[in-house]
Amino acid sequence: MRDPNKGLILVTGSCGRIGAAVVKKLGQDFNMVGFELLKAFYASASEELVPCDLSSEESVHQAFTHIRNFYGNHISAVIHLAAYYSFSQEHLELYDKITVEGTRRLLKYLQGFEVDQFIFSSTMLVHAPCQPGQKINEDWPIQPKWAYPQSKVKTEKVIHEERGKIPAVVLRISGVYDDECHSIPISNQIQRIYEEQLEAHVFAGDASHGTSFVHMNDLVDAIASAVNKRKELPAETTLLIGEPDVFSYDYMQKRISSLLFDKDLTTHTLPKPIAKLGSWVENNTPFMEKPFIKPWMIDLADDHYDLDIRRAKEVLDWEPQYRLDTTLPKMITLLKNDPIAWYKKNGLHMAPHLKKKIEAGHSSGSRPSQ
Repeated sequence: MRDPNKGLILVTGSCGRIGAAVVKKLGQDFNMVGFELLKAFYASASEELVPCDLSSEESVHQAFTHIRNFYGNHISAVIHLAAYYSFSQEHLELYDKITVEGTRRLLKYLQGFEVDQFIFSSTMLVHAPCQPGQKINEDWPIQPKWAYPQSKVKTEKVIHEERGKIPAVVLRISGVYDDECHSIPISNQIQRIYEEQLEAHVFAGDASHGTSFVHMNDLVDAIASAVNKRKELPAETTLLIGEPDVFSYDYMQKRISSLLFDKDLTTHTLPKPIAKLGSWVENNTPFMEKPFIKPWMIDLADDHYDLDIRRAKEVLDWEPQYRLDTTLPKMITLLKNDPIAWYKKNGLHMAPHLKKKIEAGHSSGSRPSQ
């Protein structure tokens, strides 16, 4: 229910994992409105859901008409999380239609409101990767390598050009995870090792390279801090959000194997041309389950992202409280305790024979028998 004594925060993509966590965090201090692809309004104690298709001019117009009629002309913050995302490399036009032009449409209608702040969720992948020993800061070269970060670069440009007088914060976020995992690359890596797949023993690239991640709770705290400091921040602010520690692929392999099986795991380097060929065969063999790894991913497999987050610390007075290394045991414990539920929560397919063994009690969850 609307509280006239509280400001309004608008969250696009409010029913996603990040959006829902943001609404929960800020809902006690603000009136929360979520723009989502829904057919009807839904109101809860801390949030009203407003149906809004960012790719439709008419839908966005109707959504903002509702905002003006029910909440007035002032918006404390817009937290823009909605975007197109896919590993399939299909329907690439949706990146422009939803992410880029959807943001342009949002800013167009926001010009008619008094908006304290516009927060955009970008990605660290807009930057070129670095080498071990280097740190990526906000001034690091821009070099997006595939459609998702390319769409974020385009959208950042749209925000710069069309925000008008609305102060903007661009958060270039690392890979997000939580205690249950909910990270596509991490969950797939865990699955390969848990099932003792052949792919668990090979890596196409330099396994001493790694990439930055951030816990969901830390990301939400960073967003909340940006909102709370909205009156203090510059007209345009760009910040990298991630953990300061990066763990190599090889370290992750050994750590996951140790937690699952209490043994080390050797990872062999596979030449990228051979890895690409193998991936192509797996993805194009009839009646075979399509794997997570696609041929186009091979060239990016060992890109190294190690972030310098000093600016976020200074500007937001924020620092990650979690670390991937110390959260992995929680993820693996949940997997061991209920493998079927863990697979389901992480959107993974469990082989029928493995599921039957677990359901029948032939597996303790610590090591599936193949």
